[in-house]
Amino acid sequence: MQRIAVVGAGAWGTALANAAARAGRDVMLWARDPATVASIAAKREAPRLPGMKLDERIAATGALADVAHAQAVLLAVPAQDLRVAATALRPHLARGVPAISCAKGIERGTHRFMTEVVAEVVPQATSAQLSGPSFATDVARGLPTAVTLACADEAIAAALARALGSPTFRPYHTTDVRGVEIGGAAKNVLAIAAGIVQGRKLGASATAALVTRGFAELARFGRTLGARSETLTGLSGLGDLILTCSSPQSRNFSLGIALGEGRAPQGKLAEGAFTASALVELAQEKGVEMPIATAVAAVLAQKLGVDAAIESLLTRPFRAEG
Repeated sequence: MQRIAVVGAGAWGTALANAAARAGRDVMLWARDPATVASIAAKREAPRLPGMKLDERIAATGALADVAHAQAVLLAVPAQDLRVAATALRPHLARGVPAISCAKGIERGTHRFMTEVVAEVVPQATSAQLSGPSFATDVARGLPTAVTLACADEAIAAALARALGSPTFRPYHTTDVRGVEIGGAAKNVLAIAAGIVQGRKLGASATAALVTRGFAELARFGRTLGARSETLTGLSGLGDLILTCSSPQSRNFSLGIALGEGRAPQGKLAEGAFTASALVELAQEKGVEMPIATAVAAVLAQKLGVDAAIESLLTRPFRAEG
């Protein structure tokens, strides 16, 4: 897997392109915006990661046909845009080429996970998922980061991990695709809740309780959908939850802080804002109780105020831990 393509030149796609190049791969980075392609070609810099130099192994293009010779494709587009991107990619992807979703979410309306969208739209591809505790700037700079790479075919998962891995970017491979996807999707929603606690200045004890009980929800949902315990407590589950619930670098945590402070959210896309309703609806379909996620979805839909949502959680009946 010497030739790697990255579809999407946002902060995350650019960071992954740098990581793949650092691993010694030849990288084709596709950007929708011609100005982004020109910036990369002229200054070796992508607009979404200003000041971050791109590796010389990275070539930029605005034509999806240029990824046709890739031996693996990383789909680094937002979760709700994945179907459109995969549909456009389909004519250019050879049979059996791994198509790795790098978004963390659940598709609204269909309640499909990301690999399900890829398998449906690009049936000739081998779908896989990349997730885990990672910020784009850290990965782009080459700071030590560990993630999880999931594929139903263990040999392909291991080969992808070797192809993308380097001393500072370490993918651990697994065949538990659904477990990896659940961790990535649910933790974004729970991070909004953690941000609300921070924004409301409810204290460190409340944050610890929120994250712990949030993980209980994530694990309960995951087990119902067949995820393995070691995946839920691993990098793509508990690890990503801890990172996302503790740093303003997290877009979801920052969104929660704004909501908690009573400010209008501003800035970059927060995947959890789009995933919340889909997560809660899917949990209800499966009979899984997720009170924290449900409260977040209600706040985002403006069906419940922040204080009312907090009260609804604090006045729940006492019960055994589990």
